[in-house]
Amino acid sequence: MARTPSNMISLGSVAPDFYLLDVTSDSNVSLTDTKGNVGTVIMFICNHCPYVKHVNPTISRLAKDHNGDDIKFIAISSNDVINYPDDSPEKMKINAIENDFNFPYLYDETQETAKEYDAACTPDFYLYDSDLKLVYRGQLDNSRPGNNIESDGSDMENAIKCLKDDIKNEELQKPSIGCNIKWK
Repeated sequence: MARTPSNMISLGSVAPDFYLLDVTSDSNVSLTDTKGNVGTVIMFICNHCPYVKHVNPTISRLAKDHNGDDIKFIAISSNDVINYPDDSPEKMKINAIENDFNFPYLYDETQETAKEYDAACTPDFYLYDSDLKLVYRGQLDNSRPGNNIESDGSDMENAIKCLKDDIKNEELQKPSIGCNIKWK
């Protein structure tokens, strides 16, 4: 397994808009159509990465706990499906059903969205405020496959709580670690 860290882009950066296929609804969606009133969690994930598989139950639980009008969750897969067919849109839809995702799972076929977000790995997490300004980027929590730390989503959970409570997040924001995005 590659251990690629996320790029820690500047807080306050504005989220680039996108218009991508949501494999769960078979319709195209944009960020402006799907953003939350208070915040939006954008996750770069994929189907085959062991780091993502490790945290899928936590992602699903967090989304169930928080996904609503105030906070929205959006997942994006940008991997090259020619060389990594397990990440195809058809298999993305199966993955979303198997993991009980209650949020859009978007296919970034051109990889332009991943490049605009400077995404580097799967999983890679971003939290934007109501103005789509970045307030958190980095890891979901300290758990990694094989490190015997339970995945609890504590870093993202804290970031969401701080945003909802309108308080500064004083916790150290650590890069996520995962497989590199599979570029074409």
